[in-house]
Amino acid sequence: MTGHIVAYKEEYHDQLVELWHRAVCSTHDFLTEEDLRFYYKMVKNGALRAVELWVCLNKDFKPVGFMGLDGSKIEMLFVDPQHHGRGAGSQLIRHAESLKGDKLTVDVNEQNAGAHAFYKKYGFVQTGRSELDGAGKPYPLIHMELGRHNGLRSR
Repeated sequence: MTGHIVAYKEEYHDQLVELWHRAVCSTHDFLTEEDLRFYYKMVKNGALRAVELWVCLNKDFKPVGFMGLDGSKIEMLFVDPQHHGRGAGSQLIRHAESLKGDKLTVDVNEQNAGAHAFYKKYGFVQTGRSELDGAGKPYPLIHMELGRHNGLRSR
């Protein structure tokens, strides 16, 4: 898939919130319903506007994925489950590299094995671990950085 990466526009907000919800429901089976509602409210009420947000659009100009950056840290990267494995996530990371260089970092939920494998395949390596997520909830995070191992990346 070759998508078109564009900067966030307010007109995408509701579509991205729903895309986030679909992605999280398909990949974060460790979250409780209460936690899902908590994070949904967070995303809907401001989390998307708190980062530098980039959107991957398909050929019909519909969002299929998005990435939020804070400096060189990937704060969020979500791809619609119907588009998993088609290159949108890698394309978003390549876009981040073109903007921020190759010293990107990301925190990944330890229980999200698919995301952990995705970042490892791209060339991210573990640099640490935290017991709690950014909201203080008991979902351990794996801290990762791009290019620490020989600068090798498979794309």
